[in-house]
Amino acid sequence: MKREAIREFFRRLAAANPNPTTELEYGSPFQLLVAVVLSAQATDKSVNLATRELFAVAPTPEAMLSLGEENVAAHLKSIGLYRNKAKNVVALSRLLLERHGGEVPRSREALEALPGVGRKTANVVLNTVFGEPVMAVDTHIFRVANRTGLAPGKDVLAVEQALMRRVPKEYLQHAHHWLILHGRYVCTARKPRCGDCPVRDLCEFRDKTV
Repeated sequence: MKREAIREFFRRLAAANPNPTTELEYGSPFQLLVAVVLSAQATDKSVNLATRELFAVAPTPEAMLSLGEENVAAHLKSIGLYRNKAKNVVALSRLLLERHGGEVPRSREALEALPGVGRKTANVVLNTVFGEPVMAVDTHIFRVANRTGLAPGKDVLAVEQALMRRVPKEYLQHAHHWLILHGRYVCTARKPRCGDCPVRDLCEFRDKTV
């Protein structure tokens, strides 16, 4: 996709949704971090259902650590891999207290040193909490970037790097959320809703649906 088409692509997404944000529910940077860790191989809806109860009893790293792994796991049974995720949530809570005074660090390196936190999770936190113009490439963004010709790449890192180069600076901060929402609700995996797509004419996907 050419530079001017990319600019128009994001202009339209921005016009339709000027202030996009995550669909995960959270009340603090710590809660967002936990929610993103829990969202791996799970839907935001299922995570929200679980964290409403979990955050009611353990809203802080101190409370999460006190709750303990077994009790955390009991709140997460509706989410896939819940035992391992409970272990990571308790462990990252401990490290936040030991290394960062209970605060979520504004550093990719420090975030990725926490249990259960990889590059994508770190990027979500950096973007959503701290407003940094980074790109967290999930399956939706990977699909949209490749299918549309926006930023093709063989793996998530290649797509992330291509998007960082190609997305106009004025759209970069919110691009992550626009692309996730577009992939989740319009440019879906099995049957994309091309007829409802606001950027259909800019998209280079050959097999557009009606």
